[in-house]
Amino acid sequence: MKSTTKTSPLRVAIIGAGQVADKVHASYYCTRDDLELVAVADSRLSQAQALAERYGNAQAWDDPQAMLREVRPDIVSVCSPNRFHYEHVMQALEAGCHVMCEKPPAMTPEQADEMCQAAHRAGKVLGYDFHHRFAEDAQLLRQQVLDGKLGEIYVTTAKALRRCGVPGWGVFTNKALQGGGPLIDLGVHMLDAAMYVLGFPTVKKVTAHSYQKIGTRKNNGQFGEWDPATYTVEDALFGTIEFHNGGILRLETSFALNIVEQSIMNVSFCGDRAGATLFPLHIYDDNNGELRTLMQRETADDRRHFRSMEAFIRHVQGEPIMIADAEQGRIIQQLVAALYQAAETGKCVEL
Repeated sequence: MKSTTKTSPLRVAIIGAGQVADKVHASYYCTRDDLELVAVADSRLSQAQALAERYGNAQAWDDPQAMLREVRPDIVSVCSPNRFHYEHVMQALEAGCHVMCEKPPAMTPEQADEMCQAAHRAGKVLGYDFHHRFAEDAQLLRQQVLDGKLGEIYVTTAKALRRCGVPGWGVFTNKALQGGGPLIDLGVHMLDAAMYVLGFPTVKKVTAHSYQKIGTRKNNGQFGEWDPATYTVEDALFGTIEFHNGGILRLETSFALNIVEQSIMNVSFCGDRAGATLFPLHIYDDNNGELRTLMQRETADDRRHFRSMEAFIRHVQGEPIMIADAEQGRIIQQLVAALYQAAETGKCVEL
């Protein structure tokens, strides 16, 4: 006779009770009967209490380590500011938890490498919320690349640009807490999407230029006001990543840049058989001077965060499903660091 015993839900805790914890992590966890949100930790106890109350009977803590020790969750979401990702991920892994961490992985490649090794030692899943790769557009294009439909992709251009979109909340303009500006906040997303579609080719060298021309003299934009006197991040960064296979990836990213569009978040790929634009997916080539569409979606998939969270949970539950894993997070962190180093020194960085 088949057993009808119901297994207990996996116990979930969240460290960092800001907007992404609310709108992405907690809201997803509470859609599932096989998960139970049991605790929220934040240095501001009132913030932890507010999030806990919105999603049921979770406990509120202002000490993540004490929460991990007393509550003993199975899964932890790390949604704290960038500077604290390393500390909180390592604590959660040491407590025997699977971890879903917001981007970027950490502040340095060395930290991301330690986090990767710690996950391997603990035998736990460490995933990162690089959610754009989970759009159906990205999944379809990755398969088309694997099938050879684009041929050899030799030029990729990733853009994460805002005309005047400096965040007026949080610590996004504080380099010490955030690690940087639009590259580590926005550009990292399109960088990951591009690398995923390309299959993470090995990198040969990196060059870059960064600029701080607007954020220190303006104070208002699309996302509210900021203080120019405490603006310590770049306005924009432009880099080129050269791969050992001969291809290049050009990355353009900005909080503030005098362009026509209010924002651009997209990646284009040029292969010797066809080209593609990622959001929404459009694959095309040339037919005697005329553009020919080979595949096209009318709108881009907007359930990327949901699919990212779902993939992580299914992976934790043992399904062989793709996630943005610890090793790929380490590679992305290494590229971010190399781009910043190249921009600061004006020299090519070899990897």
